[in-house]
Amino acid sequence: MEVISARYVISSATHKQCPPPDHPEYAFIGRSNVGKSSLINMITGQTKLAKTSATPGKTKLINHFEVISSDKKKWNIADLPGYGYAATVSQKARNNWGNMIESYIRKRENLVCLFVLIDSRHSPQAIDLAFINQLGEWQVPFVVVFTKTDKNKPGATVRNVDAFLQALSENWEQAPPHFITSSTKRTGRKEMLDYIGGLNASFKKL
Repeated sequence: MEVISARYVISSATHKQCPPPDHPEYAFIGRSNVGKSSLINMITGQTKLAKTSATPGKTKLINHFEVISSDKKKWNIADLPGYGYAATVSQKARNNWGNMIESYIRKRENLVCLFVLIDSRHSPQAIDLAFINQLGEWQVPFVVVFTKTDKNKPGATVRNVDAFLQALSENWEQAPPHFITSSTKRTGRKEMLDYIGGLNASFKKL
């Protein structure tokens, strides 16, 4: 599957303001500065669709993009605020973002899969593991996407990915699907698009 076109649609403060749930939707989330915008741009084949920033916590709303792919399907990407917030953000803002994220994840009717981004440069982080375990309690379908592999030596990527999956095994009988990516080298793009294409094929309109 290949992306034919992608465009920005709307930014929403709550799940109720999101576009009508007419098409399959894939949400992307991770800690601040995990490379989420760069990954979305890489997947869609565009350079400026999702705005990248050197400032952690820049995404404060749910940003929606409409994608049309070569399988003649129309689907949405939702760019969610990060769950690891910049130190300069107030506690009230953190609570508001947290409530917005939880409401979207648990109530968005057409959410097919949540892509949880993990920085491959680091050993397993407690905040990432806790978030994934919470998804299990909510019974939300998700996959793990390891980012920024181009900034690692290959051996470090393998060690960190293996360590993360091992840490997950403490609470999960089976590891979730995962992808190894680099937005710079476009690593993992085909695999992720093919995965989305498979899910698109089985999506039933509400």
